[in-house]
Amino acid sequence: MRSLYSRVFLITVAVILASSLLGFIISNVYYHIQLKSFNDQKLVTIAEQIKEYAEDDPERMEDYLHNAAALGYEIYLTNAQGEDRFFGSEFRKQDLSRQAIDQVLNGEVYHGVAQFPNKLFITGFFDNRLSNTVGVTVHLDQQIYALFMRPDVILQFGELRIFFALIGLLTVVISIALFIFSTRYLVKPITQLTEATKQIAAGNYNLRLPGTRRDEVGQLAGHFMTMSRELERVDLSRQQFVSNVSHEIQSPLTSIQGFAKVLADDSLSPSDRQHYSTIIEEESQHLSLLSRQLLLLSSLESGQEAITRTTFSLLGQIRQAAKLLQWQLEEKELSLKLSVPDTIQLHGDEVLLMQVWMNLLGNAVNHIPNGRSIEIRAEQTAAHHLIYIRDTGDGIEDEHLPFIFDRFYRADRARKHTGRTGLGLSIVKKIIQIHDGQIEVTSSSEGTLFTVSLPRL
Repeated sequence: MRSLYSRVFLITVAVILASSLLGFIISNVYYHIQLKSFNDQKLVTIAEQIKEYAEDDPERMEDYLHNAAALGYEIYLTNAQGEDRFFGSEFRKQDLSRQAIDQVLNGEVYHGVAQFPNKLFITGFFDNRLSNTVGVTVHLDQQIYALFMRPDVILQFGELRIFFALIGLLTVVISIALFIFSTRYLVKPITQLTEATKQIAAGNYNLRLPGTRRDEVGQLAGHFMTMSRELERVDLSRQQFVSNVSHEIQSPLTSIQGFAKVLADDSLSPSDRQHYSTIIEEESQHLSLLSRQLLLLSSLESGQEAITRTTFSLLGQIRQAAKLLQWQLEEKELSLKLSVPDTIQLHGDEVLLMQVWMNLLGNAVNHIPNGRSIEIRAEQTAAHHLIYIRDTGDGIEDEHLPFIFDRFYRADRARKHTGRTGLGLSIVKKIIQIHDGQIEVTSSSEGTLFTVSLPRL
């Protein structure tokens, strides 16, 4: 398997090569479009100056041309009789056409540099051929000569070419070395994340990653740590859930088994037999309720519970819930005050939302002392329905408030065997969430307030 380091190295080399090639092509295109004609005109001006000096002093023309060649020019001199003379370095290719020679002998200027063909991978400035020159007419001793010249690039820029080539080569080599070295700064945390992923896959969530970086990799490490802690919390919650379910099932099963064994005793009195049978029935009902609520919670969390949305009256549902709990209200001498406008219409699953009001109102009825009161109030805002359920009980201690929506959590551990499963508020919260709503709770020694927020139509 190709490592990340090798991939970075290959990508770096490929980028440098591609950038160099693209830079050469763009520079060459710029030369052909912008610089070629300018260079041609500059060479014509120099050639005209050489012509003037030669025509002014024909006897010293040859020395002057040798000096011009020594200063960095390649010169070709010819006439109609075909007498050719070269000054300076040799042209790589002598491809000048006879037509071009005749053109200059006839008094025209030859613009070979400007007319050099545009080639993508050949730079005309460096192509040392006779056709890539400028030509002017020279009159010497009543004879006509054609003088062609171009810069001797090797002579003019020989050391500079080596200098810039060395700079370019060292830039590429040092860039690759530094890039590969600096890549460790990027790759190392990714390698650590890879190792951390393996540990999480093995069930080890107690990870610590460096969090000093403030770039995207640092943010990734931070998010990874958050994910690790959340996975650890979920795993602990799952273990706790399994433990709680096992305990909740085991307790009534133990009672059922024990009292069933006692019932097998023929010496039991009818009253004791009736009492034990009642206990077995109650525990069976508790198991049945527990299994139904577990199935409901599971289906809600997995999204398998079919949601049938209709529009219905909130006041009608609250009244129905109060009616179902009326005997408990009367038994504990609790007063119930309703302040719910009959204009409030909810849009959602009527059965599931009915369970919300039953659970919240039932919790209030079960946990406040006799003779207290419960108030249910509702109002509308521009975007939400707000339903408040307040009781005048003794309140919930602050240390319990963050956990009351957890499955099987009971603030009052002494009331563990009251027949309630500890799943009611978990189910309430999940139902409200799938209706895109929210539920909050506040509590003090004067009572507890649940606030439910549901979106309007």
